[in-house]
Amino acid sequence: MSTEQIPSGRARNHPLAPPPWLLGGLRPSSAPVPWAAVARAGIALAVPLAVGFALDEPEYGALVSMGALSGVIGDTADAYRMRILNIAVPQFFGAVGVALGTLVFGHGWLAVGLLTLIALVSGMISSIGTVASVSGLLLLLNAVVGAGLPMPRPWWTAPLLLGAGGLFVLLLTLLGWPLRGRQPERAAVAACYRALADALEGAGTAAYEERRHRLTQALNHAYDLVLGRRAREHGRSPSLVRMLAQLNVLIPLVEAAPAAHLRGAPPAPEIPAAVRELASAVEEGRTGTPVLELPAAHGPSERALDAALRHAAAIVLLAEPDPYNVDDRLGRPAALRIRARRAVRDMMLSTASWRYGLRLALCIGLAQALVSVVEIERSYWVALTVTFVLKPDFGSVFSRAVLRALGTAGGLVVAAAVLAEVPRGWWDVPVMVVLAALIPAFSAKGYAFQTAAITPVILLLSDLLNHQGFDLVRPRLLDSLIGCAITLVAGYLLWPESWRTRLGDRLADAVEDAARYVERAFGGHPATEAGLRAARTARLQARRRIYRDLSGLRSEFQRALTEPPPMGDRASAWWPLVVAVERIVDATTAARVRVNHGAEPPAPHEVEQVTHQLRALADGVRSNPTPLPVDVPAEGEGSSVLAPVRQEVAAARAITHPGA
Repeated sequence: MSTEQIPSGRARNHPLAPPPWLLGGLRPSSAPVPWAAVARAGIALAVPLAVGFALDEPEYGALVSMGALSGVIGDTADAYRMRILNIAVPQFFGAVGVALGTLVFGHGWLAVGLLTLIALVSGMISSIGTVASVSGLLLLLNAVVGAGLPMPRPWWTAPLLLGAGGLFVLLLTLLGWPLRGRQPERAAVAACYRALADALEGAGTAAYEERRHRLTQALNHAYDLVLGRRAREHGRSPSLVRMLAQLNVLIPLVEAAPAAHLRGAPPAPEIPAAVRELASAVEEGRTGTPVLELPAAHGPSERALDAALRHAAAIVLLAEPDPYNVDDRLGRPAALRIRARRAVRDMMLSTASWRYGLRLALCIGLAQALVSVVEIERSYWVALTVTFVLKPDFGSVFSRAVLRALGTAGGLVVAAAVLAEVPRGWWDVPVMVVLAALIPAFSAKGYAFQTAAITPVILLLSDLLNHQGFDLVRPRLLDSLIGCAITLVAGYLLWPESWRTRLGDRLADAVEDAARYVERAFGGHPATEAGLRAARTARLQARRRIYRDLSGLRSEFQRALTEPPPMGDRASAWWPLVVAVERIVDATTAARVRVNHGAEPPAPHEVEQVTHQLRALADGVRSNPTPLPVDVPAEGEGSSVLAPVRQEVAAARAITHPGA
């Protein structure tokens, strides 16, 4: 079995060389600069300042710009309806947070107790989802700011001004809705087709594994966008029905890709080219009669690709798909009320939610006690640093603490130059245009770069509220270092997570899911057409679910790889098994495709043998903290359609054999 390279390889060429995860964090990402977001950020943060100076109320302008900053950071979605949620909902929580913080400003232990309680709530709701995570972040962030900076009176002034800033960002964001209403969804579906074309071109080569992973991410993103809209509009919006049909019809092509890969060579160039042409048709909304010039198909895998591609072309170019004949591949989302109730119940019963909430509460309590009670000159920046760093859903706490310190140091260099050389007043407006525009540009490049961009903006706005000028710079660097230290000690070292609870059980569950997928793919033979359709739909849902879970498992492994031993070393040792499980699922899908196009189905005892080996492997993962490599030969008939699956299972068992 060929193994995929560990994402953050832990080997170092020299004992004094920086660790690879640090070099990776400081190496700018290749992501393109979002120029629209750059322009929007510059306008959103500078205009309130200009209005504040014009009205001789610079403090009010600074607060509106702070609210706009929160909106700029939270504007991460593509679809406009999701962007409304991503900006508006967190702004409400942010307004509540700053109101509560303002009420306890200067009240010592009362501020410590309230911020600790808010931190517990913020941490727990962060486990619900993306919007809830950003909402929890702003709830705590603004509470810290309200408790640490003098705010204008009465108490409702600051929430109103911060909310106005967020709404200003939302207004700027929605200006493009009439022109680009459904373009994000169409672009996401088209990106799936292009990712599939890349995977097909990489079939049979070492590049296939990574391209197939990118295809999974593209499908996850597209289904999230389209299914989110379908919850309200299914059956009433022809354009939405069409996009859903175009996305669903891609699934047979996705299933055929592993079969092409197992052949050992990419398909004819005409096939990826035709898929890219369909991507262009999806993005441009073209309709018409499909004209495909494809080579003759030979063998089950080629016939599967040919049939799936011709069917996809017919659906993609169809002007008006039947809204009542759109195959429901993943199940329609439940009503919002039901999903909200489930999310709250899961949060309250989740050990992980309570664990994170208590970690965050402990760190914020310590940081705020240092600020409000201990007789030394420390600022709200300590708790602010803890809030930003201790977000496990944003990445590894350990690496973020180090990168936060480095990013803050870089940002303070810029802030020092601005505070020392630029006179306060109207000159702040053009400076803010430049600094604010850097936030989305640098955020696309990595966390350290984002921190470096946000730091001078916050310091400039803070100076308009407390008028400390250049004297802010050195204390804020020390505050950041103290906040990072509190996070590392009280939020990381005091809460050691066992390998089993964090990754071991999830990896074992993935292996068991692979066993169930093999059973679903080849177990049972429905006698009726309706039974066949139901079995196919269930298999498609199981495959999409396991790929999505594996994608999340990959992300968690990548976070663990950036941490010191023993977690980082164990993640590095077990990483090949993550790749092996993905290859098992791919091989199973390819075998099912071959059976669908004429190959002999496997015998029941062979299916049972494979699933038994996978379940034994899952038990071994649960019981062994480290892999025990052994030589495990593949078993069974070499001509069977399941032979590639057995080879992948043998390779996976060789990583950690349960009997070793």
